[in-house]
Amino acid sequence: MQLSLKQIGKTFQLGESQIEVLRDVSFSIDSGQSLAITGPSGSGKSTLLHLIGTLDFPTTGHIQIANQNPFSFSEPDLARFRNRTIGFVFQEHHLLPQYSVIENVLIPTLAFGKPTSQQIHRGEELLEKVGLSHRIEHRPAEMSGGERQRVAIARALINLPGLVLCDEPTGNLDRATADQVSDLLLDLHHQMQNILIVVTHSPELANRLQRRITSQPGHTFG
Repeated sequence: MQLSLKQIGKTFQLGESQIEVLRDVSFSIDSGQSLAITGPSGSGKSTLLHLIGTLDFPTTGHIQIANQNPFSFSEPDLARFRNRTIGFVFQEHHLLPQYSVIENVLIPTLAFGKPTSQQIHRGEELLEKVGLSHRIEHRPAEMSGGERQRVAIARALINLPGLVLCDEPTGNLDRATADQVSDLLLDLHHQMQNILIVVTHSPELANRLQRRITSQPGHTFG
């Protein structure tokens, strides 16, 4: 799989004013590679990640994922493409408190109907990989912040996405727990050979990824 961005720009309308957040962002990245997106708060890092994840549309430029233009799809087809192709890990774990750990991990599979026995087995395997097979029937409230984030990582990988996007995945964690989550993300990335893109303020995490782009004056990245 390849992800390609060409001259991406994003402008938001605020009343009668236009706020330019991104300008002329271009790069490409292939399966098995990892990329850190760094820069000060408010410099467009999360906006760029949302565009890559097809959660928002660019104002200018083109994004191709696996040689396809996802923004040419109908909304239902785009949702299916996103669900099959992209895994998300956010700063907040966004687990549903009323469901068990395994039920939370399987939520992305529900877009295709009831989870199959193969998907359930994959969910159990992922929970074993993240060290939580003994917590499979627990609820999020019974777990630590680091454990909840590990569940979120397993959930992001349940559909075997070729592209994994993380927005400050260690931002709410103490240093020791952040290091454990970083180790886990990178170990699973190496095992699954997906594209891993991480927005982070952590120089320690950014230094562990293969490539880095940083926000520059003028709303560009380089």
